[in-house]
Amino acid sequence: MNSISKSDIDKNFGKILRDFRIKNQLTQEQLSEKLGISLKYISRIENGNNGVKTQTLIRYMNILGITPNTIYSSFITNPIPAKNIEISEKIASLPDDKKDFLNSIIDLLKDLK
Repeated sequence: MNSISKSDIDKNFGKILRDFRIKNQLTQEQLSEKLGISLKYISRIENGNNGVKTQTLIRYMNILGITPNTIYSSFITNPIPAKNIEISEKIASLPDDKKDFLNSIIDLLKDLK
């Protein structure tokens, strides 16, 4: 993706935020109350008609459990961070006990110099 328009970003963010709201079984009204923003603003964000302020995006991410990788990964074209995102997403899909095990392995690898 060479040129990214504001509209592309707004639409992508809106889709992700709507999908996570639904996944968390929240109505727009319930989310509006949690975020402290208007229902109309949420609707405009989810439809890609409005950008989302950084502070609001961070609150969305905390309330709905969205990682930065989820928000930005489709816009990353540099192969090094793209590979890191791919690895991170694989780790995120593991059960918690396997994440703990993997974290222990990473700690061991860091100690090997």
